[in-house]
Amino acid sequence: MAYQYSKGWFIQKLKHEGISKHPIERRKLELYKTFVVRNLYEQYIEKQNQ
Repeated sequence: MAYQYSKGWFIQKLKHEGISKHPIERRKLELYKTFVVRNLYEQYIEKQNQ
């Protein structure tokens, strides 16, 4: 279990939605810094919830 809003938490939520690699660079999410993963979360997950 990851702390809420930590890098692991963002990766867990993205993988649950079926995003396991960066959509453009096609590298694993674990290789990116937290702010990149958070921005992906905001782009793909937050927009779906609105």
